[in-house]
Amino acid sequence: MAAIEVGRVCIKTLGREAGNVCVIVEVLDKNYIVVDGNVKRRRCNVKHVEPTDKKVELEKGASTEEVKLSLDAAGLL
Repeated sequence: MAAIEVGRVCIKTLGREAGNVCVIVEVLDKNYIVVDGNVKRRRCNVKHVEPTDKKVELEKGASTEEVKLSLDAAGLL
């Protein structure tokens, strides 16, 4: 299982949004990703998220509305 991939559901572990569910929208490099969902869409260090075993179907760079619809359909919102 590739833990850091587009569509992977994660939980933020550090920062003011710690404990919130998010989805990886884009992988920038080996250290940074772009997350969205129950958090503000932003760049995030991969060390600050805990990947789960859940994954939603998303295109790279999906809009916030698409992310929220995918999370709602998966019952994660």
